[in-house]
Amino acid sequence: MRTNAEATSWLRRYRPRPAATRRLVCFPYASGNATFYRQWAVRLPADVEVVAVQYPGRLDRIHEPCVSDMDTMVDGIVAALQPLLRTDLTLFGHSMGAAVAYEVAHRLEHGLGLPPRRLIVSGRPAPQHHRPGVKHLGSDEELWDELRRLGGTTDETLAHPELRTALLPTLRADYRLVETYRPTLGAPLSVPVTAITGDDDPEAHVPEVADWRRCTTGEFHLRVLPGHHFYLIDRQAEVLDHLREAFRPTAARPR
Repeated sequence: MRTNAEATSWLRRYRPRPAATRRLVCFPYASGNATFYRQWAVRLPADVEVVAVQYPGRLDRIHEPCVSDMDTMVDGIVAALQPLLRTDLTLFGHSMGAAVAYEVAHRLEHGLGLPPRRLIVSGRPAPQHHRPGVKHLGSDEELWDELRRLGGTTDETLAHPELRTALLPTLRADYRLVETYRPTLGAPLSVPVTAITGDDDPEAHVPEVADWRRCTTGEFHLRVLPGHHFYLIDRQAEVLDHLREAFRPTAARPR
């Protein structure tokens, strides 16, 4: 049985809404953290509470070892979500976070019989297009160049030596997690799935993102926005519009 303190260590509520009837659980990208979703908490409808996942090994969890395998990550998150599982949950993840959100959704539905309301994946090819990789075995310089290539981090930030020292172990562990895991390809989900991507994302080509439709027997929606891998920074307003759309009554859980 998880204690409240143990559960809370995984979850962040930047604008708590105890009376919320719906919750959006957000999963960060590789090397990212829960604060990426801080602004979303004040820009979504008042009856939606944003719950951001904080992976170990970053910010206020910096002294905890990073998790570098998917099963361990999903175990921790599902245990932390236990108090919320009988509420209306929508899962959102970007890049690596989309893979984690998908595995959590699969565990909730097929392991616990408590499917979320909807899964929203961003900047990630469908599981059948997952490509194992070896970037996590590269040099520090190669890993840092990968972060630069994907964008989403300013050149000024990337040039900061203390940040580089602090971030590289997390970046390497996250790449190890996502490059070595094997996606669950068994029974599809029954919940609606929305997939969002940038039209010029080198990591998530539109046809591969469109194949998320094969991961569910429920409704599927594809949304393509202008931009690269971190399109959702510049296009935050459009992303939040799509999230509001997902929360409308017409997007209710299928029977």
